[in-house]
Amino acid sequence: MTPPPTTDAVRRWRADTPGAERLVHLNNAGAALVPQPVADAVAAHLRLESELGGYEAADARAGALRGVYASLARLLGADARNIALAQNSTVAFAQALAAFDFRPGDRILTSRADYASNQIMYLSLARRLGVEVVRAPDAPEGGIDPAAVRELVARRRPVLVALTWVPTNSGLVQPVEAVGEICRAAEIPYLVDACQAVGQMPVEVARIGCDYLAATARKFLRGPRGVGFLYVADRAVAAGAHPLFVDMHGADWTDPDAFELTPDARRFEGWEISYALVLGLGAAVDYALAVGIETARDRARALASYARMRLAAIPGVRVLDRGPELCAIVTLDPAGRPAAELKLALRARGINTSSPERSDAVIDMDEKRAASALRISPHYYNTVDDVDAAVAAIGEALLSP
Repeated sequence: MTPPPTTDAVRRWRADTPGAERLVHLNNAGAALVPQPVADAVAAHLRLESELGGYEAADARAGALRGVYASLARLLGADARNIALAQNSTVAFAQALAAFDFRPGDRILTSRADYASNQIMYLSLARRLGVEVVRAPDAPEGGIDPAAVRELVARRRPVLVALTWVPTNSGLVQPVEAVGEICRAAEIPYLVDACQAVGQMPVEVARIGCDYLAATARKFLRGPRGVGFLYVADRAVAAGAHPLFVDMHGADWTDPDAFELTPDARRFEGWEISYALVLGLGAAVDYALAVGIETARDRARALASYARMRLAAIPGVRVLDRGPELCAIVTLDPAGRPAAELKLALRARGINTSSPERSDAVIDMDEKRAASALRISPHYYNTVDDVDAAVAAIGEALLSP
């Protein structure tokens, strides 16, 4: 545990977050309020594009754009050569999947709680190419069972292991390092969706042992919407991995019937991306590093733990989070009421939350006997007063007809 932040630090973070003074934003697992330096970075580049032109503005900020790769590398414990930019985490994840020449009978080993978009991609590969999707069982206490993963790797060797670190509908933290150890020992490629982990907990790709890691800017990293990134390990690059539809940014057309790949992870990028958002992403990473990822983790988790305790005391409310490690995401079944309606009622009172439906996590939601859930996700700039306001509003809303 890190020492708790000072009152001055919290005051400074909230001063950098104008929206925090007029609403209670507890939807950081959806899209966090961006700090002012992020908003300034995006606006400044858009202004430069209006003054110089899009290509010319990119050339003028070439050094700053290279700096974004360096900042992301520091965040992940990697090198700039391992970073590729993408329009969002799902695109980054799909680019990694597209590096595999799947054949009928190939297996993808994943979890029962992987993100819905990822599950749909696995099933699409099954439908189109005959890939087999194998979901490892959970441990009794919740979360994927590493022992089961080890047994499945030995008995039904997969072509790829893919795992969502923090599922969309739960505070569960999956044991990505334990699974990574199994993959490295068996020399099986490992893809991690860190969309809801980056920004709220330390990420060290070497400790995880992953070949690919996809993430976004908009969630706990507090960056703008519409930009994400992909980490690609040196071993994947050295093996010649590249997405099926590599474009002229990821490769050079060298002869009428030949192309040459970009020598680093940028072969997974596309030519067109918003450089204003990329610079906003860089500003968000720098801000997160200045706050301290451990500080952000400990404060956000403490607020989430407090929220679970308060919410469990509301009659009829069922807190749905389970697992040996829980993060800064709290999910609850609001006394059988449609969570989307409750979310809108809270939003009308200036309290932002989220409401995953069954289709966001079919297996997990069915096991929990929940048709929908209300998701509360505090971050380090939130306060106990924010949580208290949300709990009180939820209790009052559930009492109304």
